[in-house]
Amino acid sequence: MKKIETKNAPAAIGPYSQAMATDALVFTSGQIPLVPVTGEMAVGGIEEQTEQAIQNLKAVLEEAGSDLTKVLKTTCFLQHMSDFAAFNAVYEKHFPNKPARSCFEVGALPKGALVEIEAVAEL
Repeated sequence: MKKIETKNAPAAIGPYSQAMATDALVFTSGQIPLVPVTGEMAVGGIEEQTEQAIQNLKAVLEEAGSDLTKVLKTTCFLQHMSDFAAFNAVYEKHFPNKPARSCFEVGALPKGALVEIEAVAEL
């Protein structure tokens, strides 16, 4: 098992790793739309926050030796299910291979984020 860490994505804000990898798979922690350079939430609505969360996820996967095309499954958390269509419009641009996915509305996300995305990918 290998711990994955990159400065190209926000540091963990709790007692967890950005990702953990085995010989074949990488399991990411949820990525919220924090801008790595500033540590601040991405400015804008669900579209901008989804884009930043995906860029953070991409950075973690690349550090592990994977990428978005190798994602097998995502779990997505939305602050408001009314954002589902706008979220999907951004999401589908980055995941044309359509990995398996679960998507939930949740009561709250860390730091007031509108979206959080985690993934399991092949190495």
